[in-house]
Amino acid sequence: MSETKGDDVSIPAQTAGQDGERGTRPAEESAPAGDTLLRVEGLVKHFPIRKGLLKRQVGAVKAVDGLSFDVRAGETLGVVGESGCGKSTMGRLITRLLEPTGGSVEFEGKDITHLSTGAMRRMRRDVQMIFQDPYSSLNPRHTIGTIVGAPFKLQGVEPEGGVKAEVQALLERVGLSPEHYNRYPHEFSGGQRQRIGIARALALKPKLVVADEPVSALDVSIQAQVVNLLDDLQDELGLTYVIIAHDLSVIRHVSDRIAVMYLGKIVELADRKTLYATPGHPYTSALLSAVPVPDPRRKGQSNRRLLLGDVPSPIAPPSGCRFHTRCWKATASCATIEPPLIQLGTGQKVACHHPEHGPDQLPGDAPLGVRAATVTLSGGKTQTPEPAAEADEPVVGADEPAAEATEPAAEAAGPVVEKPKPAAAAGPAAGAEPASAADPAPGADAPEQAAPERAAPERAAPDEAGPEGK
Repeated sequence: MSETKGDDVSIPAQTAGQDGERGTRPAEESAPAGDTLLRVEGLVKHFPIRKGLLKRQVGAVKAVDGLSFDVRAGETLGVVGESGCGKSTMGRLITRLLEPTGGSVEFEGKDITHLSTGAMRRMRRDVQMIFQDPYSSLNPRHTIGTIVGAPFKLQGVEPEGGVKAEVQALLERVGLSPEHYNRYPHEFSGGQRQRIGIARALALKPKLVVADEPVSALDVSIQAQVVNLLDDLQDELGLTYVIIAHDLSVIRHVSDRIAVMYLGKIVELADRKTLYATPGHPYTSALLSAVPVPDPRRKGQSNRRLLLGDVPSPIAPPSGCRFHTRCWKATASCATIEPPLIQLGTGQKVACHHPEHGPDQLPGDAPLGVRAATVTLSGGKTQTPEPAAEADEPVVGADEPAAEATEPAAEAAGPVVEKPKPAAAAGPAAGAEPASAADPAPGADAPEQAAPERAAPERAAPDEAGPEGK
């Protein structure tokens, strides 16, 4: 991890007894930056959609559609993006928990894309995964000793001093007590269960660890503990991480480089400082503008861009740039030409025809029009594009006839309400009783007073009054 990591992070306070320079590593202890541990080229995963009696394929969910990146030894690559963009699928592909549809995955220069189960079993020592849910990833019927010791049994490895001693040492390394060896998962909190999952992943001393949302199911205070634990273990064991997360502050704290995914593709790949200071892709800019700033003095001074609409379906993704349906900079070429992932600057690659902080790749191209409304919040005021405001005018105007339509309805209801008045005035011959009905409010009570006279025989019947009394 880089020696500047942790300088300007926004993450919860650390627990007592831990140093404040979290993630800092002396230059002489850093892993060689030039060695490529993992290389991914054109990785594709399509899940077929089958229908009918013969289960014929009628389509495919394009979860991952052409990913290319590399991970250097000793670094941490963070992967961010909206839900459904293919992050977790990518993590399962590079660990070979899923079979790729296309592309290649190389680990330490060896192609592991289509290794057999037996050959891949030997690779499991070097490639491990931390799963997202600490509750469902642990077998509730097994003790912690059995869960953490399973990798030794599956790989036929007998550690020095025995499996039990090694498992207890792993538990102590991740911040648990060796006495937890004989306990069951339901006896632990969420943070402790995630630590158990980390201990299981580190049992065989792997070189690459893929962490799929390792802190998303934990509360904020436990998140800081687990993130700091991952940093400590990387410093101690020289691990290489691929961390998948939604929390941009966590990714900023732990990552050396960050890949931004959208609808199965990487739209930007840059080092941490460059991406947060000068994001190149409009989608990255929108993501970063959504990060809340915990500073009351800056309230109303943020410049936020709100993307309207949902992510398109991966079954039928848009042509050209997949973000053009929500992009405020989209042009006609964006709808037809897919932008390649090109080098925008030192340590920054962007897949965009019109990047935010960089030269325009297609200058003079005709604007596509307002395909996705964007709202900019600046200085506490809302600025909406004029086309979006014009689209709202008919909606406001449509309310006025509705309000006017209620007035005739009220007038039509007026004569109906006043009909009892002439009826009460037309009956002076009935005596003083109808005279009290001239007032509308008492007039409503007059029928109720007449009702007991008609119902008198019913109340006189003992059989009917008895059940009512009961």
